[in-house]
Amino acid sequence: MSDMTYTRMGNSGLVVSRLALGTMTFTHGSDWIPGVAKVGLEDAQRMVDVALDGGINFFDAADGYSNGEAEDILGKTLKGKRNDAVICTKLGFRQSERITDAGLSRGHILSSVDGCLKRLDTDWIDLLVLHKTDFTTPMEETLSTLQTVIDAGKVRHIGISNWPAWKVSQAVQFQRDNNMSQFVAGQYLYNAVGRDIEMDILRLGRELGIGLMAWSPLAGGLLTGKYDLNKLEDSDGRLAEGDFLQVSKEQAQAVIAALNSAVEAHKATPAQIAQAWILNKRRDHTVIIGASKLAQLETGITAANIELTGGEMSALDAAAAPGRRYPEWFDDMMKDDVFANVLA
Repeated sequence: MSDMTYTRMGNSGLVVSRLALGTMTFTHGSDWIPGVAKVGLEDAQRMVDVALDGGINFFDAADGYSNGEAEDILGKTLKGKRNDAVICTKLGFRQSERITDAGLSRGHILSSVDGCLKRLDTDWIDLLVLHKTDFTTPMEETLSTLQTVIDAGKVRHIGISNWPAWKVSQAVQFQRDNNMSQFVAGQYLYNAVGRDIEMDILRLGRELGIGLMAWSPLAGGLLTGKYDLNKLEDSDGRLAEGDFLQVSKEQAQAVIAALNSAVEAHKATPAQIAQAWILNKRRDHTVIIGASKLAQLETGITAANIELTGGEMSALDAAAAPGRRYPEWFDDMMKDDVFANVLA
């Protein structure tokens, strides 16, 4: 048994490693995001083997990664090891110029699931995640179709990604009212400098039994500390192509300083501390590692066992704390002290 830590995915019986190997970097040569997708089959096989040996059983893919090539590679690398793996894949983004080949309609979900199964070379998907919202399709159609693929045995659990909190809440209530399988996973952008979801998504997830899959835990590599924040365009990393994550450079600098303060005590790298911060926040958090090199995966695995002190967590929390929004600040200001004291 490895030293990897595990958790249940939300309110389900699905047990996953708290680190997931992301396959966004896997490609057969597609020109889809060249700075990201650059890991071929041979290197991907090494990564998957190292991940399994390190206790990772959780693998994240999407039909949109390199036009389905990432799923195909993941399926090949897991040949003969399918029962050792929990596969998450996502759908919803446009697949072709054909008008109906996108979104969360019944037709697109049904055809996409069959396509994912074929490329992954598997009979079932452990966790199917809706990759985006679709405001052109009635939510009832989307949710009833998800139930159809679950009842057919093609999908075992479901989740969402990049959905606003109000829509997640609306969907889960519909699922409950109609005795449907509920969402158990939420895949969202979350890192020590990008913390928007703390305002509502994470709170909602705790209440509804939706576990977090954090993508971009290093803010596109920014939190590795290797970049000159004032000259990102001159770097050789993916951030040279543009600030897709819209990160505040001032807050990023503060976070990097806090990360560096914890590095020596744990004999770790800033990247490992950044990943550990997410895992230390809550027991049901998982982190997706999107490695382009084997060494990045190997160091990432170590982060699963780093226990940060209360002081280290507080310093990182304070470095890029999201601004208080109404009605949160109003609730705090109007807290009933009598109730708070007698119920403490």
